[in-house]
Amino acid sequence: MPNINITKTEVLSDNWYTLRKVTYEYQKKDGTWETQSREAYDRGNGAAILLYNTEAKTVVLTRQFRMPTYVNGNPDGMMIEACAGLLDQDNPEDCIRRETEEETGYKVRDVRKVFEAYMSPGSVTEILYFFVAEYSQDMQVSDGGGLDHEQENIEVLELPFDTALSMVENGEIRDAKTIMLLQYVQIQGLLG
Repeated sequence: MPNINITKTEVLSDNWYTLRKVTYEYQKKDGTWETQSREAYDRGNGAAILLYNTEAKTVVLTRQFRMPTYVNGNPDGMMIEACAGLLDQDNPEDCIRRETEEETGYKVRDVRKVFEAYMSPGSVTEILYFFVAEYSQDMQVSDGGGLDHEQENIEVLELPFDTALSMVENGEIRDAKTIMLLQYVQIQGLLG
């Protein structure tokens, strides 16, 4: 464990979420101290889920516009993703149940946490909790699509699992959390 002394924290932006500049002293392996500064974006923690149907061998994903990808060269800014959302004040399981119903329209019975990960530890504080759940058509309670007051405009996609894997290979799916969950389902053999 390195020795770290935070000497200064500045809020650079507190508009959408919070961007801080943290200055700290860091003790290196040789025992000397070095002063470093880093920016950390705090948007809260989140949860993501992949819904899969063992009989039909399908998965439920979403498609929506993501501004950061657009300004970084994604031509239309649209991303195909696993359902996800910020925890807000909920625990990860309650959050992902809520987000699943809001975004996909499915009210899932059993969700299973499979792992958690920092998605961009060099600049973002977020820990993402990953879940999987089986779904069936009788669990669909609405069309999904997200919440208007959150300015969500989400398209729900039900795809054959093999098609989703091919979309990773050909670059149609480029979202890390989605790729990780699809590979988890593949490695675990959850869809045969």
